[in-house]
Amino acid sequence: MDYKKLAEEILIKIGGEENISGLTHCATRLRFNLKDEGKAQTEALKKVNGVMGVISKGGQYQVVIGSDVASVYKPLTEMCEHTAEDESGSGKDKKDDRKIAARMVDTLSGIFTPILPAITAAGMIKAILALLTAFSLVDKTGTTYQTLNFMADAAFYFLPILLANSAAKKFKCNPYLAMMLGGMLLHPDFINMVAASKESGEAIRIFLLPITNAGYSSSVLPIILIVWFMSYVEPIADRISPKPVKFFTKPLITAIVTGIVGLVVIGPIGTIISNLIASGVHSLNNYCSWLVPALVGAFTPLLVMTGTHYGLIPIGINNRMTMGYDTLIYPGMLGSNVAQGGAALAVAFKSKKSEIRQLASSAGITAVCGITEPALYGINIRYKTPLYAAMIGGGVGGFLMGILNVKNYSGGSPGFLTLPSYLGGDTLTSFYFACAGAAVSVVTAFIISYVLYKDPQDEDEDGETSAKDQPQDASSTKAVMVAAPLTGEAVSLETVNDPTFAEGILGKGIAIQPSEGRVVSPVNGTIATIFETGHAMGLVSEDGAEILIHVGLDTVNLKGKHFHVKMKSGDTVKVGDCILEFDLEAIKAEGYDVITPVIISNHFNYSSVDAAAEGHVKTGEPLLRLH
Repeated sequence: MDYKKLAEEILIKIGGEENISGLTHCATRLRFNLKDEGKAQTEALKKVNGVMGVISKGGQYQVVIGSDVASVYKPLTEMCEHTAEDESGSGKDKKDDRKIAARMVDTLSGIFTPILPAITAAGMIKAILALLTAFSLVDKTGTTYQTLNFMADAAFYFLPILLANSAAKKFKCNPYLAMMLGGMLLHPDFINMVAASKESGEAIRIFLLPITNAGYSSSVLPIILIVWFMSYVEPIADRISPKPVKFFTKPLITAIVTGIVGLVVIGPIGTIISNLIASGVHSLNNYCSWLVPALVGAFTPLLVMTGTHYGLIPIGINNRMTMGYDTLIYPGMLGSNVAQGGAALAVAFKSKKSEIRQLASSAGITAVCGITEPALYGINIRYKTPLYAAMIGGGVGGFLMGILNVKNYSGGSPGFLTLPSYLGGDTLTSFYFACAGAAVSVVTAFIISYVLYKDPQDEDEDGETSAKDQPQDASSTKAVMVAAPLTGEAVSLETVNDPTFAEGILGKGIAIQPSEGRVVSPVNGTIATIFETGHAMGLVSEDGAEILIHVGLDTVNLKGKHFHVKMKSGDTVKVGDCILEFDLEAIKAEGYDVITPVIISNHFNYSSVDAAAEGHVKTGEPLLRLH
């Protein structure tokens, strides 16, 4: 796949780089903060090859890509260099009109998403180390164990510094000053002073102000609150600093004011809040251990759809940092993730359609390993019954692991690959129970999905029997005809110099080498989408056929030049109605291939898509026959 091309298309569809105020990515999706979501062409974006879905929730505009998201993010950021986080603190001038809940979800997601690779790597090293120890392959007293252990502990121990960097970018202040503040909390001299103060009973003071004897290694909330405070101090320091010496005085004022307030006031408050959360979790675990894991297991797919599942991750991390383990979030997410994989794999086993089997099998394997978006968007939401099966399976598994008090010790992306993260403590009990809970989730979801799932031709999305199973008459067996939208030479899709079309990735169909610059409707129906650039459009016929017409290759780069759109999305059309005119020779002169693929996007709803014409065709003449 051409990731740069995909990034360009996404950038155009979201309103251009001038519409972006923030951009980051997680394991499977691009996360935008848009200045005006009304400028985003959401429906058109959903049609872009390589985009699995589009979500606008939690204050973010999220474009689901899948496991290749980093490959799209890189060229996208190169195109949007001016949207990089402002290090001057000037971003505070912009008013944020979103609701508090939306801002909180967006803030948590923006802070924790960038550090997840480091946390995941640390968790996996811990998991491997736990396996090596469990099978007596390494000795805890040996240097191999000690080396791997400190390698894994580095991300957790220095978590305040990692969080300082991402929090500074989210709060729009200098990330290096923020990391300096994180370093203050972890400096060996401060740690030694705290230890000596605890032993002697004499308080640490700075300018007669007492500093609480708190330890901040592996802490989460204190540094986030400190950097948030810094985001207000830095602009003030900028305003009051004389211009000739601002380079020196601005960072000085910011660091010393925020550092002192952080150590004296904010850090201790963050520690108290973290401990209260941990105490609440401990109490909930004592009185109703099954509730939260069961709810997380059942409803995580819905949270993933909105992107709000990232709001749960800090709770799990805080649990591990304060209590040494998490019994609520990660066990529930483990059940949910593997259940989604089980539901998708059931579709792969039962479906008679090769396209669905291939997608379901690959997405199912990815999901049981911990990345669920391909299964969620490609299979489970699309066919609904697998989603219900996954929610039931995840809920059952989460309930079981909650009852058994399964403990997660090192995190990671919840799935089969991170089961060793349940190795810890004095016994292997949590590991065995986690394996059992994951197995129950997969099997439950697989069975329910296998029983309920039916291929699209057997049951439509409303659960009504399709034409195949009804008494057949002339109208029910009649082929759906798609007329030629252009005049020119009809050729095979395989001749198109773009693998996205030539390999049938977007669907089956045919291509036309146009001899006239005019596109007409090939069906009686509705224009579902027409791009502002004019180069592509999607139509839905009265019979339910979905047709994509893409004028030329890479013509999106013309940004509408030489295209004259005559209709708009939502218009009703009949065969022969003119939708678009374009300057054929001018586009050729610009160096673009004008071959035009005509694709049946929902080809999987038909047993066959056959060419009804060869060679020269005129607009309105039969082009494709759908059975």
